Amino acid sequence: MDKALVRGRKALGLLARLALGACLLAPLAPGPAQAREAARPRPPFTLISPTLRDGVEAAQLYDGPGCGGGNVSPVMQWSGVPPGTRSLALTVFDRDARGGAGWWHWAVMDIPASASGLPLGAGSASGQGLPSGARQLRTSFGSQAYGGPCPPPGSGVHHYEFTLWALPVARLSLPAGAGAAELAARAAATAIGHARLQVSFGR
Repeated sequence: MDKALVRGRKALGLLARLALGACLLAPLAPGPAQAREAARPRPPFTLISPTLRDGVEAAQLYDGPGCGGGNVSPVMQWSGVPPGTRSLALTVFDRDARGGAGWWHWAVMDIPASASGLPLGAGSASGQGLPSGARQLRTSFGSQAYGGPCPPPGSGVHHYEFTLWALPVARLSLPAGAGAAELAARAAATAIGHARLQVSFGR
Protein backbone atom coordinates (compact mmCIF):
# COMPACT_ATOMS: atom_id res chain seq x y z
CA MET A 1 0.00 0.00 0.00
CA ASP A 2 1.21 3.49 -0.85
CA LYS A 3 2.91 5.08 2.20
CA ALA A 4 1.29 8.45 1.54
CA LEU A 5 -2.14 6.80 1.58
CA VAL A 6 -1.34 5.07 4.88
CA ARG A 7 -0.21 8.33 6.44
CA GLY A 8 -3.38 10.04 5.20
CA ARG A 9 -5.59 7.35 6.75
CA LYS A 10 -3.72 7.61 10.06
CA ALA A 11 -4.15 11.38 10.07
CA LEU A 12 -7.87 11.03 9.41
CA GLY A 13 -8.15 8.51 12.25
CA LEU A 14 -6.36 10.86 14.63
CA LEU A 15 -8.66 13.72 13.69
CA ALA A 16 -11.72 11.54 14.26
CA ARG A 17 -10.49 10.53 17.71
CA LEU A 18 -9.78 14.17 18.64
CA ALA A 19 -13.26 15.21 17.51
CA LEU A 20 -14.86 12.41 19.54
CA GLY A 21 -12.88 13.43 22.62
CA ALA A 22 -13.95 17.03 22.23
CA CYS A 23 -17.59 15.94 22.05
CA LEU A 24 -17.22 13.86 25.19
CA LEU A 25 -15.60 16.72 27.10
CA ALA A 26 -18.06 19.38 25.96
CA PRO A 27 -20.85 20.16 28.46
CA LEU A 28 -24.25 18.85 27.58
CA ALA A 29 -26.56 21.46 26.13
CA PRO A 30 -29.49 22.22 28.42
CA GLY A 31 -32.74 20.55 27.50
CA PRO A 32 -35.92 22.50 26.74
CA ALA A 33 -37.14 22.27 30.36
CA GLN A 34 -33.80 23.52 31.71
CA ALA A 35 -33.70 26.36 29.19
CA ARG A 36 -37.24 27.43 30.14
CA GLU A 37 -36.35 27.36 33.84
CA ALA A 38 -33.22 29.46 33.26
CA ALA A 39 -35.16 31.99 31.19
CA ARG A 40 -38.03 32.29 33.67
CA PRO A 41 -37.85 35.64 35.53
CA ARG A 42 -37.28 35.24 39.25
CA PRO A 43 -39.40 37.11 41.79
CA PRO A 44 -37.72 40.17 43.30
CA PHE A 45 -36.04 39.92 46.68
CA THR A 46 -38.37 41.91 48.93
CA LEU A 47 -38.60 42.78 52.62
CA ILE A 48 -41.82 44.01 54.25
CA SER A 49 -43.25 44.54 57.72
CA PRO A 50 -47.00 44.48 58.32
CA THR A 51 -46.29 45.98 61.75
CA LEU A 52 -44.76 49.08 60.18
CA ARG A 53 -47.24 49.46 57.35
CA ASP A 54 -48.55 52.72 58.84
CA GLY A 55 -45.21 53.84 60.26
CA VAL A 56 -43.52 53.29 63.61
CA GLU A 57 -46.02 52.46 66.35
CA ALA A 58 -45.55 53.14 70.08
CA ALA A 59 -44.89 49.46 70.72
CA GLN A 60 -41.78 49.59 68.51
CA LEU A 61 -40.30 52.72 70.12
CA TYR A 62 -37.41 52.50 72.55
CA ASP A 63 -38.39 52.07 76.20
CA GLY A 64 -35.83 54.52 77.58
CA PRO A 65 -36.44 57.90 79.27
CA GLY A 66 -38.45 60.26 77.13
CA CYS A 67 -39.55 57.61 74.66
CA GLY A 68 -41.87 55.34 76.63
CA GLY A 69 -42.21 52.71 73.96
CA GLY A 70 -42.62 48.97 74.26
CA ASN A 71 -39.30 48.23 72.54
CA VAL A 72 -40.87 45.30 70.70
CA SER A 73 -39.24 44.36 67.39
CA PRO A 74 -41.66 44.37 64.46
CA VAL A 75 -42.81 41.44 62.36
CA MET A 76 -40.50 41.03 59.38
CA GLN A 77 -41.40 39.08 56.24
CA TRP A 78 -39.45 38.42 53.06
CA SER A 79 -39.64 36.56 49.76
CA GLY A 80 -37.63 35.98 46.60
CA VAL A 81 -34.43 34.93 48.38
CA PRO A 82 -31.71 34.64 45.67
CA PRO A 83 -30.51 31.16 44.59
CA GLY A 84 -27.32 30.15 46.37
CA THR A 85 -28.31 31.82 49.63
CA ARG A 86 -27.20 29.76 52.64
CA SER A 87 -28.03 32.22 55.42
CA LEU A 88 -29.52 35.66 55.99
CA ALA A 89 -28.63 38.64 58.14
CA LEU A 90 -30.77 41.60 59.20
CA THR A 91 -29.55 45.06 60.19
CA VAL A 92 -31.49 48.18 61.22
CA PHE A 93 -29.71 51.52 60.91
CA ASP A 94 -30.78 55.12 61.56
CA ARG A 95 -28.70 57.06 59.06
CA ASP A 96 -29.74 60.46 60.43
CA ALA A 97 -28.63 59.97 64.03
CA ARG A 98 -25.58 61.65 65.59
CA GLY A 99 -25.25 64.25 62.87
CA GLY A 100 -25.16 61.66 60.10
CA ALA A 101 -22.81 59.19 61.83
CA GLY A 102 -25.80 56.88 62.29
CA TRP A 103 -27.08 54.54 64.99
CA TRP A 104 -27.48 50.76 64.89
CA HIS A 105 -30.82 49.55 66.28
CA TRP A 106 -30.77 45.81 65.55
CA ALA A 107 -28.49 43.16 64.07
CA VAL A 108 -29.24 39.47 63.55
CA MET A 109 -26.99 36.98 61.78
CA ASP A 110 -27.02 33.29 60.81
CA ILE A 111 -30.73 33.28 60.00
CA PRO A 112 -31.42 30.02 58.08
CA ALA A 113 -32.00 30.52 54.36
CA SER A 114 -35.22 28.55 54.70
CA ALA A 115 -36.74 31.20 57.02
CA SER A 116 -39.32 33.56 55.55
CA GLY A 117 -39.59 36.07 58.38
CA LEU A 118 -39.26 36.97 62.05
CA PRO A 119 -42.21 37.11 64.45
CA LEU A 120 -43.21 40.03 66.64
CA GLY A 121 -40.77 40.44 69.52
CA ALA A 122 -38.06 38.21 68.04
CA GLY A 123 -35.51 40.85 69.02
CA SER A 124 -35.96 40.45 72.77
CA ALA A 125 -32.83 39.98 74.87
CA SER A 126 -33.62 36.28 75.24
CA GLY A 127 -33.81 35.81 71.47
CA GLN A 128 -36.44 33.10 71.97
CA GLY A 129 -38.37 34.20 68.91
CA LEU A 130 -35.40 33.86 66.57
CA PRO A 131 -34.96 30.85 64.25
CA SER A 132 -32.68 28.11 65.52
CA GLY A 133 -29.02 29.07 65.11
CA ALA A 134 -29.61 32.80 64.64
CA ARG A 135 -27.98 35.23 67.04
CA GLN A 136 -28.11 38.95 67.77
CA LEU A 137 -25.10 41.26 67.83
CA ARG A 138 -24.33 44.36 69.83
CA THR A 139 -26.19 47.52 68.78
CA SER A 140 -25.37 51.18 69.43
CA PHE A 141 -27.38 50.85 72.65
CA GLY A 142 -24.73 48.38 73.84
CA SER A 143 -27.12 45.42 74.06
CA GLN A 144 -27.56 42.31 71.94
CA ALA A 145 -31.24 42.94 71.28
CA TYR A 146 -33.60 45.15 69.34
CA GLY A 147 -33.57 48.83 70.33
CA GLY A 148 -36.44 50.90 68.98
CA PRO A 149 -36.43 54.39 67.48
CA CYS A 150 -36.11 57.35 69.86
CA PRO A 151 -34.67 60.35 68.02
CA PRO A 152 -34.03 63.51 70.05
CA PRO A 153 -36.94 65.96 69.99
CA GLY A 154 -36.47 68.61 67.33
CA SER A 155 -33.91 66.55 65.36
CA GLY A 156 -36.28 66.18 62.43
CA VAL A 157 -37.47 63.06 60.69
CA HIS A 158 -35.13 60.06 60.98
CA HIS A 159 -34.98 57.30 58.36
CA TYR A 160 -34.61 53.73 59.59
CA GLU A 161 -33.18 51.26 57.09
CA PHE A 162 -34.08 47.60 57.57
CA THR A 163 -31.71 45.62 55.35
CA LEU A 164 -31.90 41.87 54.78
CA TRP A 165 -28.67 40.39 53.40
CA ALA A 166 -28.55 37.12 51.41
CA LEU A 167 -25.25 35.41 52.14
CA PRO A 168 -23.47 32.49 50.41
CA VAL A 169 -22.30 30.98 53.73
CA ALA A 170 -24.28 29.13 56.39
CA ARG A 171 -22.54 31.00 59.21
CA LEU A 172 -20.50 34.18 59.42
CA SER A 173 -17.24 33.95 61.34
CA LEU A 174 -17.74 36.98 63.57
CA PRO A 175 -16.61 36.96 67.21
CA ALA A 176 -19.13 36.92 70.05
CA GLY A 177 -18.44 40.56 70.87
CA ALA A 178 -18.88 41.83 67.32
CA GLY A 179 -21.23 44.72 66.69
CA ALA A 180 -23.82 45.60 64.10
CA ALA A 181 -21.40 47.73 62.09
CA GLU A 182 -19.04 44.78 61.68
CA LEU A 183 -21.90 42.59 60.54
CA ALA A 184 -23.05 45.16 57.99
CA ALA A 185 -19.52 45.57 56.62
CA ARG A 186 -19.03 41.83 56.24
CA ALA A 187 -22.48 41.35 54.73
CA ALA A 188 -22.01 44.18 52.24
CA ALA A 189 -18.73 42.63 51.08
CA THR A 190 -20.04 39.09 50.63
CA ALA A 191 -23.81 39.28 50.01
CA ILE A 192 -25.26 37.90 46.78
CA GLY A 193 -28.27 40.16 47.19
CA HIS A 194 -30.09 42.40 49.63
CA ALA A 195 -33.60 43.73 50.22
CA ARG A 196 -34.35 46.98 52.00
CA LEU A 197 -37.29 48.55 53.80
CA GLN A 198 -37.19 52.14 55.01
CA VAL A 199 -39.51 53.73 57.55
CA SER A 200 -39.37 57.23 58.97
CA PHE A 201 -40.11 58.67 62.39
CA GLY A 202 -39.52 61.95 64.19
CA ARG A 203 -40.38 63.63 67.50
